[in-house]
Amino acid sequence: MLGDDGRPVFVIDTNVLVDYPDIIPSKDGTVRVFENPAVDLNRAHLVIPSAVIRELSSFKKENSERGKTARTVLRDIRGYAENNIRGMHAAYQLDAAVELPDGKLLSVLPVHADFKGNLPFRPAEDDMDGQIILAALAVAYLQYHKNSERLFDLRETRTSPVDWSSKETHFSAFSRDVVLLTNDNGLAIRARERGITTSRYSYDLPSPYTGRRDLIVPPEVFVEFWNERRLDRDIWEEFMPNEAPLVANEFVAMQLANPNDYPEEFITGDPYYRHIGRYNTEEDAIVGLRYAQGAPFTILNDGQAMYAEALLDPEISAVICTGPAGSGKTYLPTVYGMTACQKGKYIDVAVVPCANFGNLGALPGGLNEKMALDVGPIRNALRNYLLKEDLHFRKELEKVRKNGVTLRYNEATEDDCQPMSFNDKIQARIGLLWQMFFRNIPVEKARGLDFAYELALYDEFQDQSPSQADMLIKRIGHDGKIVITGDVKQIHAPYLDKFNNGIVYASRELYDSPLVARVSLLKNEVERHELVRIIAARQAKRHKNL
Repeated sequence: MLGDDGRPVFVIDTNVLVDYPDIIPSKDGTVRVFENPAVDLNRAHLVIPSAVIRELSSFKKENSERGKTARTVLRDIRGYAENNIRGMHAAYQLDAAVELPDGKLLSVLPVHADFKGNLPFRPAEDDMDGQIILAALAVAYLQYHKNSERLFDLRETRTSPVDWSSKETHFSAFSRDVVLLTNDNGLAIRARERGITTSRYSYDLPSPYTGRRDLIVPPEVFVEFWNERRLDRDIWEEFMPNEAPLVANEFVAMQLANPNDYPEEFITGDPYYRHIGRYNTEEDAIVGLRYAQGAPFTILNDGQAMYAEALLDPEISAVICTGPAGSGKTYLPTVYGMTACQKGKYIDVAVVPCANFGNLGALPGGLNEKMALDVGPIRNALRNYLLKEDLHFRKELEKVRKNGVTLRYNEATEDDCQPMSFNDKIQARIGLLWQMFFRNIPVEKARGLDFAYELALYDEFQDQSPSQADMLIKRIGHDGKIVITGDVKQIHAPYLDKFNNGIVYASRELYDSPLVARVSLLKNEVERHELVRIIAARQAKRHKNL
């Protein structure tokens, strides 16, 4: 019977299989070793309810990453099950488990309809969450009675429900013996109401890595770096013995405790940001910023200087940037991509808005019209660039704000004749730039593409599931670059949270690679209206544990 060898028992929800399909090893024998799983599944007995198989079967028809994942999971489960025919009765008793290549056991549990008659819980057939909870209760009952003669036959038909009013203690006792793995908050709440223990499934990062360190350093360290524009790692470790090991392309912003210790050449607000370095693994040293000075936009703070360096460095193939609204995480790569296309570095900027959730088919118009709202932040970044950086539009804006707009009167027709407005001119230029240098790619159409010679911009990446994120970060092509932006405090996609989203997945998979830079923009680096800065600071205070 179940649990005789002391294995922990977990019932697996649909969203866990979709987001983390490798929880079941591939049938080809490939075993992936997970890093820092939040739940230890070593030697576990995984139980997949038949309702989950039904949900996966409904997903498999989708032309999306979720559909592809569902097809893969179903294929692997079938491959294991086909050589393990043990009979219906064995399946009802969870006595037909198959051993997986990584040592876990796998069972698919069909719940008999009459089992509902033995519980104060009777979910409808189309209530998938309820059916999954029912399966967890069935597994818990089997686990509790694994060595008991009182184990009833789940195929047994009862004419009336069991009276559970006198069996509350007994019921809660056996329902604690199984854990339901789900990232669905609603399902977790309903399961806990019925005594089932639940847990999320995700991965913990090795550390809260941000890609930057803002530190007070000894004067010797600062002066050495200031004069030489580099600091060998052995010198850094000698003077900073309590600091964690440096990570590839990690940025270090150095400051001194005593303002009088700065070199004479140092000035507050140095436009070249010479107090910031980046750990270069090839040189095994913290080196000064080499590319940020060539940025096609005005750098306003330390975080933007780091971001500009990562964007312009030709040796960095992927950049992950997080930060609050208004910090420039979308603006900077948009401007960089446009100007890089003008110089011939890329053939275009492939914009993949990651907050669409696959609803394009229901919208009218062609692809550009369908995606107009999703790419709005990128077009808005172009608008802000023209207003802030383009000399012609800056002068015209100043003129409009000073003199207003005067309507012209046509005496021949006695009609008011209004010339093209300033906003019309802006929109016309944005349309031209977009046509020349940008293209829209829906997430569900990105699979199989290769962004060679392109800058791929993945905006709002926190709204991607781990499986979608995995697909997207592999789209980089020859002489291409990907930029991933997002904010884990602004997740809108269903079933995702701060533990299992695209930003966390990409940060873990691309951690400590010389081809990748991670930049975190801070709340005090918000460059929008002062009100946005205040809101960002308050949000950061509330989410300080994220």
